[in-house]
Amino acid sequence: MQNISFILPAFNCVETIEETIDSIYDGNFSDGDEIIIIDDAFTDHTLQICKNLQSKYTNIKIIRHNINKGSAAAARNSGIDSSRNHYIFCIDSDNILEKNSIPGLINFLKSNDADAAAFGELHYFKASKSDITHKLIYKENEIKFYDALSGHYWPGHSGNYLFTKSSWIKAGRYEESVGGAYDSWAFGIKQLATKSKMVTQPNTYYFHRYGYKSTFIKDQNKINPSLIGLSLLLKYLDQINKDDIEYIISKENRYR
Repeated sequence: MQNISFILPAFNCVETIEETIDSIYDGNFSDGDEIIIIDDAFTDHTLQICKNLQSKYTNIKIIRHNINKGSAAAARNSGIDSSRNHYIFCIDSDNILEKNSIPGLINFLKSNDADAAAFGELHYFKASKSDITHKLIYKENEIKFYDALSGHYWPGHSGNYLFTKSSWIKAGRYEESVGGAYDSWAFGIKQLATKSKMVTQPNTYYFHRYGYKSTFIKDQNKINPSLIGLSLLLKYLDQINKDDIEYIISKENRYR
């Protein structure tokens, strides 16, 4: 059992989603896979682009939200609810996969008996993936809960990685109450806190669009990430050192 459901939350991404879908079919899609696009109440012509892609490719499903739910978390949950496969790959509708990269990633996940596996690097670009502005390299091999809390680069902040549906269930789904720019981070924290094994594959990458109408760029100054983190970590205080708990919940530090 190796088939993947690719989950694409989409909102007003008419200029980028076709390139994202094309990259999935460029050596990364196998018979039995599916692509689920979640229409989070488009207000532009994205839906027509998606319908054109349905005509061009096989196994594309479109799910529509009647109202915009304000977070990719809700769209991802809707997509996974409708998925038929054991493996899930969530990808943003403005990012691009490297050709033939997914087969190696799923084999890496299985060979490590992992619940989640991410490419080891993010290659940031703006206008074209051939023009890389900078790179982010994750901590190699297995990612632990303490890695995510202690400053290491890890896959949670991007959310574009492979995982099992059972790990999503065990984590309690995406945290829709978080919203904004930090829902992917919150889900990764929940996976690690509920003992899912997460690994990164060295010397592999995908292309992450930088700055283009990014949810993170739009929302990073609207939401206090420290308070979001604190509200989430309250569920997992039994896994955190007592001194660290006192630090993160203190009046002095909870806001920063």
